[in-house]
Amino acid sequence: MPDATLAPAADHDDATVSLADGMRIAAIVPCYNEELTVGKVVTDLRAAVPGIEVYVYDNNSSDRTAKVALEAGAVVRVESAKGKGNVVRRAFADVEADIYLMIDGDDTYDAGAAPRLIQALLDGPHDHVLGVRREISETAYRPGHELGNRMFNVLVTRIFGVEVNDMLSGYRVFSHRFVKSFPAISREFETETELTVHAATLRVPQVEVPVNFTDRAEGAESKLRTYHDGLKILRLVLHLARVERPVVFHSIVAGILMLVGVLIGLPPIIEFIDTGYVSKVPSAFLAASIEILSFMTFFLGLTLSALKRVKDENMRLVYLSMGAPSAQQAGVRGTHAGSRSGPR
Repeated sequence: MPDATLAPAADHDDATVSLADGMRIAAIVPCYNEELTVGKVVTDLRAAVPGIEVYVYDNNSSDRTAKVALEAGAVVRVESAKGKGNVVRRAFADVEADIYLMIDGDDTYDAGAAPRLIQALLDGPHDHVLGVRREISETAYRPGHELGNRMFNVLVTRIFGVEVNDMLSGYRVFSHRFVKSFPAISREFETETELTVHAATLRVPQVEVPVNFTDRAEGAESKLRTYHDGLKILRLVLHLARVERPVVFHSIVAGILMLVGVLIGLPPIIEFIDTGYVSKVPSAFLAASIEILSFMTFFLGLTLSALKRVKDENMRLVYLSMGAPSAQQAGVRGTHAGSRSGPR
């Protein structure tokens, strides 16, 4: 991708990140009925990144998720509005940190990879680090999920012009300025798509780092609904295409309308050329109306593009008003001698 590269994998079993005074790293862990796994996720994060503040957001769980997380040393908060997107919006608004790490509470992602992702952010410096899932078991992905993810990766790459290898990954690291400039509109599992498109729209420096991905713990159930969530993600992609690429989107719609108008209006045109009369007046009127609508759609795209430019400039100014992440200022160093991260 133009602004992102795939950082090489590294051994990280003993990797940690040491925090100097004043360095604030916050982990955001959205949870819904993750009693069986959230304790391990919190423990692993705190072991991998000493000094990290882990915020577990309980999203109306009916089990002991909150209690287990609290016992493991997390700060537990409650978000009553159902949906991962609502949790992310709340957490990004409430939590203040220099670096933000987002990971699911189901223990399918390797929390031990957190130091590599954080170091990759600082080494850039980058504003967005995407953990690209690398299966270590054949059943890590549910049937259809891997294919759907690949299809969405291709779609987003084509529409937004930035290569993405795992746009639905829930394991990411962000800078402060990325988080505070992120509008967070989506409500549910579409939030990963929104994060990916936001990074592409702002053209922030970003990098991808491979991370291990495995099965859920025995007895833990996935909250994803394959077709239902897939349709929501597709709708969001199309909506973001309309908003972020208004000229392209409206030109396509205008082109389709123009073609329909020509097909409907062709018989009356041929009749007029042959006889000098038009007997199919309704068809001629309909064709003319569709052609007018086609031109209006195209010029609507031009108008929205001008408005989008103003919005992008304002968003960019908000983004630039905050400092870039800096390994020197933060005083972060990897203690694992063999760890590698960041672009090469």
